[in-house]
Amino acid sequence: MKSRFKVMATTVLALFVSVGAMAQDAKPKASPAETATGKIGAANITINYSSPSVKGRKIWGGLEAYDKVWRAGANEATTFETDKDIKIEGKNLPAGKYSFFLIPKESGTWTAIFNKEPKQWGAGKYDETKDALRVDVKTKALAETQERLVYNITSKGFSLSWDKVSVPVSVK
Repeated sequence: MKSRFKVMATTVLALFVSVGAMAQDAKPKASPAETATGKIGAANITINYSSPSVKGRKIWGGLEAYDKVWRAGANEATTFETDKDIKIEGKNLPAGKYSFFLIPKESGTWTAIFNKEPKQWGAGKYDETKDALRVDVKTKALAETQERLVYNITSKGFSLSWDKVSVPVSVK
């Protein structure tokens, strides 16, 4: 009888441990992976990024420093992929997959960077010599806080919106 009780107790304990482990995996990530896709002219565009939240923090000039290369998302560097040659802010960008970075500036004109090394963690090993393209873009103030970082693709380009700032990038 005692050994039967031990087997049942062990089975019940194992079940609780298994359910607890699965529940931990189901917990939402702080900065979940997201994908924005769309078509601009003949080009298919894909942006892969991790989407952090504001969570009451000071984002620009606080969490994300001004005048410093930023991965334009969380975790791994954001990637930007186009299957056709395109023009970004009037400058040529060949078809391919790039890491996408921004340099936030207090002035409202930021630098957008398309780097030839798409597989990077954050901006820690960012190498300016591998830049395919750098362009200046003018930010727009948002009337309401955008809690979670989001990319949107339209027929005229794409934008990143987070906190009280939108960063539109013209694409043709």
